[in-house]
Amino acid sequence: MEQYICNRCGKKHEITPTIWKCTCGGVLDLVKDTPKIDAAVWNRYPNSLWRYFETMPFAKDSKTWESVTMGEGQTPLIVLDPQEPNTYVKVDYMMPTLSFKDRGAAVLMTKAKELWVSKVIADSGGNAGTAIAAYAARCNLACDIYLSDETSPNKIAQIKAHGATIKEIHGTREDIAAAAQRAVDEENVFYASHVYNPYFYEGTKTYAYEIYEQLKGVPDALIIPVGNGTLVLGAYYGFKELFENGLIEKMPKIIAIQAANCAPLTKAYEKGEAIAEPVTNEGTLAEGIAIAAPARSKQILEAVRETKGTFINIQEEEILSARAKLADMGFYVEVTTAANYAGYLKYKKAPAEKVIIPLCGAGIKSK
Repeated sequence: MEQYICNRCGKKHEITPTIWKCTCGGVLDLVKDTPKIDAAVWNRYPNSLWRYFETMPFAKDSKTWESVTMGEGQTPLIVLDPQEPNTYVKVDYMMPTLSFKDRGAAVLMTKAKELWVSKVIADSGGNAGTAIAAYAARCNLACDIYLSDETSPNKIAQIKAHGATIKEIHGTREDIAAAAQRAVDEENVFYASHVYNPYFYEGTKTYAYEIYEQLKGVPDALIIPVGNGTLVLGAYYGFKELFENGLIEKMPKIIAIQAANCAPLTKAYEKGEAIAEPVTNEGTLAEGIAIAAPARSKQILEAVRETKGTFINIQEEEILSARAKLADMGFYVEVTTAANYAGYLKYKKAPAEKVIIPLCGAGIKSK
């Protein structure tokens, strides 16, 4: 029987449509062994992230994903600048809803469909909400998305297009999450959270699998923007599975990027703390990583430390400058992704170091 386990107290829970955290308040992980990876079976599946279906915690004969997928995954890995042949961008905005969040949403909504839920609720800075709304529509599920009343109009339009009900909340990212969580508990429905539901990470871990195939190996470093840690944790779990299967000989360093105006994880890392204390968000253009109290801070800090990575803080003017530089190279990205490239520009990399930068969201999404 599939189960969750609390990351804080170790209590196990049956997987049901309405459970989303432990009775102690801790976040839930999946009870599972490291999957046995057989790369020979990958070609039996379509050229999408579902190529790695057999590493995901679904019944082996499950076909639910086939009616949910929109071909997400297998995004290009491209040398950014011929002058720097070891620096790559992975163009993850080439997804159905134009952001990497489709990786997690496709897998999480497939699980929701298997649990026979009829409605989902999610809170989001925009991209996760769009992805959940789109895949909920694929599954014929009612969907409410809670977001800030200051969210980019382009993201709001995208969410509305998929038929989701938008609940605009005035307040911090934490206020929005709290409002969504109250509604989940009151309505007793499925919380399609990219933070709390571990099935989301089963989708984002495919980022690592794709890089492994595209590079025919492992990079030295991954530059990844971090707010709630959706991609940091996915990449870490994916490469860890490859490592534990003996397919790679080392883990790539995770270089996590935060906006200086909202950087609780950097602060905790620098102080040597195991859990990040909440901070006040002083305002950042990078709305996708403006998370003052990340629920999975313990796991994020562990992932960065275990891979001998680090955190880098980015100033607002550096974000705008980096966005313009990427556009000059042909890549029009949203503001949060630009923070990521700004982090790369500050990172002191070794001469032959292989570095990968995700382009997480398309520029058309931003204000």
